[in-house]
Amino acid sequence: MTDRALLEKGLAVIASCCRRTGDIWEAHFGAAAIAAYFFIAENRLEESIARKIAQEADRMVSGRLEAPTGSFTGEINSKRGASVYERTIADALEETIDGLYWVGHNAIYAAASLKAIRELDGWGEAADIEAIAALIRSFKGKIPGRSWIGYKTSEVKALTLREEDGPAGIEDGAALSRFVLRELAAFETIYRAESHHDLIGHMLTFSHALVTLEELGYPALFKRGLVPLFKLVHVLRASQRLRPGESLRLHSPVDREPLAPARPSTSLPTEASFWERERSEDVWDFGHAFKFPYSFYHHVARAGGADPAAYDRFRRIVGS
Repeated sequence: MTDRALLEKGLAVIASCCRRTGDIWEAHFGAAAIAAYFFIAENRLEESIARKIAQEADRMVSGRLEAPTGSFTGEINSKRGASVYERTIADALEETIDGLYWVGHNAIYAAASLKAIRELDGWGEAADIEAIAALIRSFKGKIPGRSWIGYKTSEVKALTLREEDGPAGIEDGAALSRFVLRELAAFETIYRAESHHDLIGHMLTFSHALVTLEELGYPALFKRGLVPLFKLVHVLRASQRLRPGESLRLHSPVDREPLAPARPSTSLPTEASFWERERSEDVWDFGHAFKFPYSFYHHVARAGGADPAAYDRFRRIVGS
């Protein structure tokens, strides 16, 4: 089994993120380390592949720690401590779950933290947990994201879903996983851009966070999170039928036309060759090299399988 130090290190990075950087984004790497742990734990990987993923995730996260992280001991490692600390994080998410903020990272960070704490039967001290809770609360009122095709950020923020565009019929995590995999398979072209492949990848991770919340026993948070998720889905549907060379209504401070179609990965994250590439130069795709695969394969497991088209589009999400 993967060393649980990945979970401890991931939580430490999430908890120290705002204090160390004054921003919310370094928590990405903590969530990615947690994703790597569970990707290994939940998939039948060859031992050599599991070891390589764990080594890569440890390389990524260890350089972002304030001090070496060992095993935590004491009352907080009791089941009672885990439950109390989980409640603190869940209460913070209650304050932000109803809005689409930075493509769902409030839910993504919260779900990763909750799952790691549950796995460890407790972690850290009260100040660490409060730091995670403060990070999650800090998303309230933030923009839905900065890069979009077909919509301005202000239009996404003001979007109100019609009943037919809402989450009616999504009663549990399995139904959501089936829905999201069908949405992924529907894209005709995927561009390598923050406004496209990155948003589609976060459709996977945001929805996976909601599935995780349901699995951990937070059905109300799962249900409430569906509305902001479906806003993201609604906006992405405007770019499902794009053809290469087609004129775009692009609003992004970082993407520029012409957008390049994403090249599919020749291997999948369950294969050794996927991890042979040196990924430190792009910082493991800002941690997404671990997060996108974990979310995709968890959806496949909950859905009971996926259409080959979903795998094809996923190759483009983790490609180049």
